[in-house]
Amino acid sequence: MINEEIRDREVRLIDQDGAQLGVMLTRQALEMAEERQLDLVKIAPQARPPVCKLMDYGKYRFEQSKREREIRKNQKIITIKEVRLSATIEDHDVDVKYKNAVKFLQDGNKLKVTIRFRGRQITHSEIGAQVMKDFAERISEYGVVERRPLLEGRNMIMIVAPKEQAKEKPTQG
Repeated sequence: MINEEIRDREVRLIDQDGAQLGVMLTRQALEMAEERQLDLVKIAPQARPPVCKLMDYGKYRFEQSKREREIRKNQKIITIKEVRLSATIEDHDVDVKYKNAVKFLQDGNKLKVTIRFRGRQITHSEIGAQVMKDFAERISEYGVVERRPLLEGRNMIMIVAPKEQAKEKPTQG
């Protein structure tokens, strides 16, 4: 709440430097704010009497939004890329999936490796587990297995996170 929106009879006032000005009528605090060309902003409404501060509210909001933009800019958004394998995958196909997986990990993304069992393949889930294990060994130079292969319904899923060195390698080449 700012300026005329404040309906309390008395407020405890703090000036823009943080010094206490004491408890006074809201009307007096508003007059003081107008004299100094500042806004009266309620900062602690639950206190008795409520605490208000003299500040340039427009400038405060601008600086706050500037800080939020800076925080958002510095965030690293990690996306999860998926590579799908099958229990009966051929060597050349694994090579292609490996190259894609390495590219994803070097970009700093997490990798979700999935094997979908079709038909009666589910009865031989150990074959899929072996394919996952081999794939994890291949990409161990670029990523770390974050979640071991787990069977969820007809899918076996493994999550791989990028290694720190993997992020630096694209800058060398």
